[in-house]
Amino acid sequence: MPQITETIDIAVIGAGHAGCEAALACARLGLETVVFTVSVDSIALMPCNPNIGGSSKGHLVREIDALGGEMGKNIDKTFIQSKMLNKSKGPAVHSLRAQADKSEYSRSMRRVLENTEHLTIKQAEVTDLIVEDGVLKGVKILSGAVYLCRAAVLCTGVYLNARCIYGDISEYTGPNGLKAATHLTDSLIANGVEMFRFKTGTPARVDKRSIDFSKMEEQFGDEHVVPFSFSTDPEDVQIDQASCWLTYTNEKTHEIIRENLDRSPLYSGMIHGTGPRYCPSIEDKVVKFADKDRHQVFLEPEGLYTNEMYIGGMSSSMPEDVQYQMYHTVAGMEHVKIVRNAYAIEYDCINPVQLMPSLEFKKIKGLFSGGQFNGSSGYEEAAAQGLIAGINAAMKLEEKEPLILDRSESYIGVLIDDLVTKETHEPYRMMTSRAEYRLLLRQDNADLRLRKYGYQAGLISEEQYQRLLLKERQIAEEIDRVEHTFVGASKKVQEFLEKKESTLLSSGSSLAELIRRPELNYEELAQLDEERPKLPEDVQEQVNINIKYDGYIKRQMKQVEQFKKMEMKKIPEDINYDEIPSLRIEAKQKLNAYRPVNLGQASRISGVSPADVSVLVVYLSSK
Repeated sequence: MPQITETIDIAVIGAGHAGCEAALACARLGLETVVFTVSVDSIALMPCNPNIGGSSKGHLVREIDALGGEMGKNIDKTFIQSKMLNKSKGPAVHSLRAQADKSEYSRSMRRVLENTEHLTIKQAEVTDLIVEDGVLKGVKILSGAVYLCRAAVLCTGVYLNARCIYGDISEYTGPNGLKAATHLTDSLIANGVEMFRFKTGTPARVDKRSIDFSKMEEQFGDEHVVPFSFSTDPEDVQIDQASCWLTYTNEKTHEIIRENLDRSPLYSGMIHGTGPRYCPSIEDKVVKFADKDRHQVFLEPEGLYTNEMYIGGMSSSMPEDVQYQMYHTVAGMEHVKIVRNAYAIEYDCINPVQLMPSLEFKKIKGLFSGGQFNGSSGYEEAAAQGLIAGINAAMKLEEKEPLILDRSESYIGVLIDDLVTKETHEPYRMMTSRAEYRLLLRQDNADLRLRKYGYQAGLISEEQYQRLLLKERQIAEEIDRVEHTFVGASKKVQEFLEKKESTLLSSGSSLAELIRRPELNYEELAQLDEERPKLPEDVQEQVNINIKYDGYIKRQMKQVEQFKKMEMKKIPEDINYDEIPSLRIEAKQKLNAYRPVNLGQASRISGVSPADVSVLVVYLSSK
């Protein structure tokens, strides 16, 4: 049989959240791109929770949007409820979270892909990488057809040798019964790629009509919705929202779980993959948090045109009969009917320390990787990596410098740096606590931090970039005006302060000094500010935050300056650490294995001590 051969620029393997961002980035930069998927119907599929964003994850979505990605725009078009989390805390941890209409999210993203120039969708399983002398030359699909390409991005998610498990039932299938990809792992191993086996899980989906909501607490969306995308008109997202519901497990639920632990694949040894620490199954919660007499359970609609509800907080791989027993003990779910059983899924992924910060494999030139295949968890982490991998695949073909964001610039920088420098023994989840400079890396200023990189890469238009420059000018000018606008101890001012339970003035004060008081803010002071210009909401927000947290921001910026000094000290690619006599043996082994690109990255590798870094500084200086 004659073999079909096509020549393209870039192959993207997988069309989940990482694959969509990677493919769109490559195609939008003018490169002929084919995105391969085992099922066209699974493009941008949400196999687990029906939401985008959440604590720290909302930061990632905002950053993806700032760089020119699609996730933020897509959720703005398809959400059914939106909330800004952690509003009672400081702005560093405010984070958007939106419930999606799951089916519409996938359909909407598919429409974007189908209508993007230079992008072709191909339903096919990629079985082999074609690598010659450490350089990627193409990919082969199950039919035998060959696609010669100059770069490829692996975004296989949880599909490689996927196995779904609940009780003693084990099926070699991807999520939601979709086809697993069973060939590519062998090709990766043959090309020297080190593989891990991870697992994740998902709760049951139940029939809405079998739930007694009167026994649950209704959870509403925000009255004023903030969009994810900086390009979305805020007026377009002020919609009627669907409700979610809160209930709790109880001692009866926990008793049923404990009595059946021997039937759980997690504890019987049937599951071999390592699961996520920060998204445990209900079995894990009951065992590891034995002192807790209840756990939160959120019921979330899967969409507007389905009766399926997602049971957040009760991920499980228990047998079907045990699932019914434990769900029936929860208030409001006494007679619930399961539409889809909860299950765990095992899958092949890579040890991400094999990647450079650009997400290109160190040993296979032209091969990039993004998403859960890199050992992370979550849609948002996947999309962020897919976008960076796609941009850098395009940059490589255009012979430009890769886009590498550092830890002081973005949550994406923290995510990728952690993956490529720290030992990952379980699915990695982004958290605000992982970001040392989180006061600077707020979700509200992602465009101010990253829009310029998207513009330089070619994914942000001139019009969008000019809007950013205008916003920067408006913020700077208004901060300066407020710092130099004074009010005296007039009757109007004193009455205002008394009403706000704020200390009265004994002499004049700038508006900025008043804004810094905990009980006051920029918006409230409008009634004392007769010359205030009319400014967009997002500009006002930045003015308030920058003035109110000025001291903390300046202190963190000084810390960033020290960090940048280490990041600027590059390490030669051809360095032989075995030749550095004063380095400890463990440090030599780790440095040779990880091949850090700068001293900052070297200092974050587990097993490399501050003393080792000092030795390295002296050695590099001598050279």
